[in-house]
Amino acid sequence: MLRQVAVLLERENDKLHAKLQTLTAELVRLRGAARPAAELELEFLKELLAQREQALFGASSEQRPRPATSTPSPPPAARPGHGPTAQPALPTLDVVHELDAADLTCPQCGGMLREMPGQTEDADEITVIERQFVLLKHRRKKYRCTCNGCVDTAPGPLRLAARPDVRGRRYSPSFAVEVAVGKYLDHLPLERQARVMAREGLTIESQTLWDQIEALAAVLQPTYDALRRYVLTAPVVGADETWWRLLGGPENKRWWAWSVTRDDAVTYTILESRSQEAARRVLDGYHGIVLADGYGAYDALARAGPGFMLAHCWAHVRRKFVEAEPHYPAPCAEILELIGQLYAVERAGPGVDPAASDETRAAALDLRARLRRERSTPIVEAIRAWAYQQRALPESSLGKAIAYLLGLWPGLTRCLDDPRIPLDNNATERGLRGMVVGRKNHYGSRSKRGTEVAALFYSLIESAKLCGVEPKAYLLHATHAALENPGTVTLPHALLTA
Repeated sequence: MLRQVAVLLERENDKLHAKLQTLTAELVRLRGAARPAAELELEFLKELLAQREQALFGASSEQRPRPATSTPSPPPAARPGHGPTAQPALPTLDVVHELDAADLTCPQCGGMLREMPGQTEDADEITVIERQFVLLKHRRKKYRCTCNGCVDTAPGPLRLAARPDVRGRRYSPSFAVEVAVGKYLDHLPLERQARVMAREGLTIESQTLWDQIEALAAVLQPTYDALRRYVLTAPVVGADETWWRLLGGPENKRWWAWSVTRDDAVTYTILESRSQEAARRVLDGYHGIVLADGYGAYDALARAGPGFMLAHCWAHVRRKFVEAEPHYPAPCAEILELIGQLYAVERAGPGVDPAASDETRAAALDLRARLRRERSTPIVEAIRAWAYQQRALPESSLGKAIAYLLGLWPGLTRCLDDPRIPLDNNATERGLRGMVVGRKNHYGSRSKRGTEVAALFYSLIESAKLCGVEPKAYLLHATHAALENPGTVTLPHALLTA
């Protein structure tokens, strides 16, 4: 397949080179107003060739070299010498070392050495205590009355699966959390986890591991549903999507993982399509502001009826011009400098911490609104004026970037009127990194139920990370609370205020 692709690309390059020669000859004969149009066509063909080479051999990156300044920057301050990193989270165990009996004799006089009370030479050492699986024998005592009218048994441990037809009933909830964290946080496939556990003394099949996390997902389903409702109560949410593979059988095809994010929570839904109907199911009647890229499903859904208002992401606009910069360095440098000034205004204002008090957040939003009104608005007007002054072929990368910018203009300028709207949707894209790394390791899901379980655990784990809560500790807490009182919901941000 790669050989065929290379042959096709080589043929396309030959055709483009032939057309280049024809246009070059025509350009020599042309005069007057026809000359600029031919020059644009020639530049576009050169750009196509460069894009093919970049796609085959180049590295993708949005980073740009920093512009050289006339005044040299001061040298960095000297760093102190490297020392041991403090480890306040590690438990400390004291290990006392004593002399052997044969070494308690003084080499000078032959007398006995006596211990010096309180005198030691101390040194730190970090070591590892291997994980250990233990088989607990739960013995539930029985009690009866002398009248033989009552027999009672002591309660046993909490279990995930109460039904006898569920495999692996003898595994604890903590074990299921360990497996779920291994797969959806550390991205270890179940087969790999089974091999690791076998090295540690536990013989288990990957199907049994799946049974544990599926039973755990059933317990945490009310929490996941409550998390979705909580996200959709935010006045502003970010929306994005990435592909997810459904493996096995005739349904071995590409599905889509939809993400909806607020400041302190994120939810994922994996659906079979990327259609407008799928977007409607994800947003589920949301009323507010949706920050997204230029994907048409969001725009169509926003225009379909009363619902949400659509805002667009400046980072996606910048990305288009970064891609066009190698072929149009001068105009792209101008627009990227203007967009950089727009981001500089954002950095000049304070961040809006969702965990702060209402007064603090209101003050931060007021300052952001003033900065955008006084400094960002003129920059945005300069960007629009620059776009109308450019002349580029519509099919070129610069022409497409300008069309993308102007086509999304109402949504891009909406942040000037509402300080709650972020400048870009990067937070939502960062939230999808866990799923992207996961699909690279375990390739996707084997069934529709697998997509539901994956969406549930990624939602809970990534929301815990957004709140600064340790994901494993959060899952243990939420699981035990739900087992003790079925239906109990524990959201990550609630642990911060508890």
